[in-house]
Amino acid sequence: MSLSASELYEVGLSLPPSVRKDIALRLLESIEVADQDSVDKDWATEIGSRVDDILSGKVETIPHDEVMARLAERRAARHAARQQASR
Repeated sequence: MSLSASELYEVGLSLPPSVRKDIALRLLESIEVADQDSVDKDWATEIGSRVDDILSGKVETIPHDEVMARLAERRAARHAARQQASR
């Protein structure tokens, strides 16, 4: 006997909450594993493309010290704005 998605859902609702939770998590994990392979492949493609862009000179990287300085400036500006707003 094969159940439709609606029938399976209705039968599932009759189960105790702890069992429903276990089944739901197991079903979700089965999807996430399948999707993770696709995500990993897409990320590998994207990373490869970005590395190629850097090596070809199409894009230029920003030195770590400069990135950190910019972040510190933004953080200080947000802090000052919050201080000003609280006055």
